[in-house]
Amino acid sequence: MTSILTLQGIHKTFEAGTPNENHVLKGIDLTMEKGDFITIIGGNGAGKSTFLNSIAGSLIVDEGKITIDGKDVTNLTANKRAGLVSRVFQDTRMGTASRLTIEENMAIADRRGKSFGFSVGVTNKQRQVFKEALKRLDLGLENRLTTEVGALSGGQRQALTLLMATLKEPKVLLLDEHTAALDPKTSDMVLGLTEEVIASQGLTALMITHDMEQAIHMGNRLLMMDNGRIVVDVSGEEKANLTVQHLLDLFKQKSGRALNDDALILG
Repeated sequence: MTSILTLQGIHKTFEAGTPNENHVLKGIDLTMEKGDFITIIGGNGAGKSTFLNSIAGSLIVDEGKITIDGKDVTNLTANKRAGLVSRVFQDTRMGTASRLTIEENMAIADRRGKSFGFSVGVTNKQRQVFKEALKRLDLGLENRLTTEVGALSGGQRQALTLLMATLKEPKVLLLDEHTAALDPKTSDMVLGLTEEVIASQGLTALMITHDMEQAIHMGNRLLMMDNGRIVVDVSGEEKANLTVQHLLDLFKQKSGRALNDDALILG
């Protein structure tokens, strides 16, 4: 197998040297192989979002090394990692431009990792590619290419954002609680689409969730974070046979303290 993402000894501290110093990531080590789909769960302050921000380049780590597809990206900003990493956020308004049309948003996604000017022109060839891609969503958006994205529902917009994030296959796809702001029915639709896209394209992905059942049943590997560290890492047959109670027991065994559903909901 080929390692796509490696993190070695990652540390991140906010407001260092002040009374408010907060050491959020405390020596994170992780290796992901191509096609790994990791779900990440943990309570409030566990470091989940900082972890994803560090991979995306939104935050530059204080110590350690991050490698994506053999390239050292440790000190590269998010813009410099754009050709390698795609991200879908919890806020359905992020990842798309409200005042641009569906096809204009997709044209921007089609240029991810490349330099381009102010023009957001769409060629007929691109338009056909976008239509075919949108058909996968089964939401009728392929017939609404000139509709402004701001007119879409939250679910339609998040499905479009996911499609845009994977239009140019990223080395790493980051899903930051990307269904948390959706109603249950719409959330299920987007999660189903997420699994289908990741599986069909063989993507390497990490997904933060507060839903333990979701974390257990999606992906091929599960991480549980606590106090800036990865305390549980299960995959294969162990993950396939995992239950919520077993996961809670593992957490208590590894971290030395109990965790309940409320702690996750507040995370």
